[in-house]
Amino acid sequence: MNTTEILTLVKAKIGISTAVRDALLTAIIDGVIDELQNEKGLALDSASPNHIMFVVDYSVWRYQNRDGNTGLPRHLQYRLHSLYINARGVVDDV
Repeated sequence: MNTTEILTLVKAKIGISTAVRDALLTAIIDGVIDELQNEKGLALDSASPNHIMFVVDYSVWRYQNRDGNTGLPRHLQYRLHSLYINARGVVDDV
């Protein structure tokens, strides 16, 4: 995935226009991408707006809740579940 493109979108969503937090935001984005690919087993497609925006939204949530102890919001849980379903395809009942 293009981390630079995602960083631009994350900064726009948060409302940051300077490069002061770029190192932190880039580390969060890289961590999210690594988690989704290596821990969750998802094959992210850099051409998919759905995948890009999920990484953006997940990264923004991680940034804004870095000191919080709250769970993943329902809208992110739902979207992650949808990514799992779409990645695995439909399983026929036997």
